[in-house]
Amino acid sequence: MTNTLLSIQHSSLVHIFMLGFFGFAFSILLTPIYTTIAYKYRWWKKLRTTTLTGEKATELQKLHGEKHRRNIPTMAGLIMVVAVSVVTIIFNLDRGQTWLPLAALLGAGLVGLLDDYINIKGDGSGVAGLRSKIKLLLVASVASVSGWWFYQKDGFNSIHLPGSGTLMVGWIIIPIFVLVVVATANAVNISDGLDGLAGGLLATSFTAYSVIALFQGKYALATFCLTIVGSLLSYIWFNIFPARFFMGDVGSFALGTTLGVVAMMTDTLFLLPVIGFVFVAEAGSVILQVLSKKLRNGKKIFRISPIHHHYEAIGWPETKVTMRFWVLGTVFASVGILLAIVGGFV
Repeated sequence: MTNTLLSIQHSSLVHIFMLGFFGFAFSILLTPIYTTIAYKYRWWKKLRTTTLTGEKATELQKLHGEKHRRNIPTMAGLIMVVAVSVVTIIFNLDRGQTWLPLAALLGAGLVGLLDDYINIKGDGSGVAGLRSKIKLLLVASVASVSGWWFYQKDGFNSIHLPGSGTLMVGWIIIPIFVLVVVATANAVNISDGLDGLAGGLLATSFTAYSVIALFQGKYALATFCLTIVGSLLSYIWFNIFPARFFMGDVGSFALGTTLGVVAMMTDTLFLLPVIGFVFVAEAGSVILQVLSKKLRNGKKIFRISPIHHHYEAIGWPETKVTMRFWVLGTVFASVGILLAIVGGFV
């Protein structure tokens, strides 16, 4: 551990933190441009009116109907995708470390952009965006191409098992990669439901992976992660309750997909559920709710899922839910870094 820290060059640290600041500053500069366009063309986020199982989303309408009547624009994730892409292409483009996560960021961002466009052009009925199966297929396509590149071009073909060394899996790494990336993208997308929630959780997760990549000597990847953190901090500044705008699926799918890709590139598959514990809990609550309603004749486990809405429904203020989930996210991200050190991941 000491040798790892000593091997990190001062110039590398300066470069990493400088580009993190660039990500923040560029996003701040882009925000007024986005805001002007979003309000001019009425990029209002429309609230869905039906649940995943087809019933009317009455609980959600009670909780957030008034908020969405304020006409809050979506697609602010475009700011982060553009800022991170520009900073990376100009200052941090690396064949082995940043090509793949950058491509995944852009590819998944396009999927989310299409979904958001349909949402803002729709009449506010139904699912308010692309159908779930279509979104899943498109995100899986991005993940599949990325997984092929991960195996064929970057040469990854093994998984680190804590305490057991390395497991060679060969081409099987591709479906594993796809499963991890798609699951992470959807978990982040599900978590993006309260002002500041997904942004704060993503900031702590990418910070953790920046530290892990730094300890692994993957400086370009560490810089890429911190560039995302810088851009996220700019977004959170405006997205904290009451939100000025939402990141939309262009942001949640782009960043969720990228988080999964970074986890695979750092060979920390088994740390991802720890670092992203809140994302796992959010996605898990939706899965449990759907299964319960289908297997128990419509009976629910939660008042409403995802679980952040359940806590709202039982009386917690939105800000309390968000900040307590942030605390959990920070704690588990820190635990993830500790496990990376003691588990031989770095």
